[in-house]
Amino acid sequence: MNNLSNDALTDNSNHFCRFKPIPTLALYILIPLFLLGLAVSVFFLIVVQNAAFFVCFVLLFSFVFAFIGWNTHNWRKKGAIFLFFRSFPDSDIRCAKEGQLVKITGLATCGSVSLESSYEKAARCVYASTFLYECRGFGMRLVNINKSCFRWNLAYCERFSTDFYITDQKSGTQVVVKAGSGSKVIPLIAESQIIHTSGQHRILSPHLRKWLKDRNLSAEARTLHLEEGYVQEGSSVTVIGMLHRNDDIVMIIEPPGVISTGCMWQKLLLPVDIDGLIIGISQMAVPVATQEAGHHIEQ
Repeated sequence: MNNLSNDALTDNSNHFCRFKPIPTLALYILIPLFLLGLAVSVFFLIVVQNAAFFVCFVLLFSFVFAFIGWNTHNWRKKGAIFLFFRSFPDSDIRCAKEGQLVKITGLATCGSVSLESSYEKAARCVYASTFLYECRGFGMRLVNINKSCFRWNLAYCERFSTDFYITDQKSGTQVVVKAGSGSKVIPLIAESQIIHTSGQHRILSPHLRKWLKDRNLSAEARTLHLEEGYVQEGSSVTVIGMLHRNDDIVMIIEPPGVISTGCMWQKLLLPVDIDGLIIGISQMAVPVATQEAGHHIEQ
């Protein structure tokens, strides 16, 4: 079993690429250039009374900042990784060579170790994740349940993967996916919101309070939402990784180095380097979204 929880807690934006598309050094260079260009353009506008340079400067840097903002937004949403995942061609395992980067799709089967989702207790899973978000205000303080939410902060996370089998839909070959202990895994699996407390539903259910107490978390009424995702046995799974053959056993393991998504100019996206075995799904057992019921608390 592979514990991926620490990666999510240290990366609050919930993305798994190793490097940002816009290096911090580039921003440190662009900001002084912007200030210098602004000063020169204002000088031309006031002293020379020529607005052409100022207009060109504003248009140029508007495009640059829009380009940076677009790439940063897609990096946070894993946009480049999803595009790479969808556009990467399916591989033929029978013809693939040792050490080749391959993509296969098929039905997942549990190995010797199976997982159970934390809150909904969905059994026979090959991947499971649970995220608890709390409403935070300025200074990262908890927001009173009577006040509007300023931002959602990841307060607790459980994410696990394990080794499993996948039957290639092209060749019928059963492949071992090494997503267990020690493997770097990039799950492209969205969680569904199953609990949301709001101003009208403030008291936590006994089941939720017990779940919080079992994890040494506060069971007080507050604004929060709980998200959970899992891939159960029998789900259609797509994996991108390196092919490895050991006698008659075919395995998909994490690549030895980073994978670059490459430039995606049709989407104006810069390359993103990702590090690990990529797991996605075409069909997932999605928890039914519910809202935490409770009694109204008088103001």
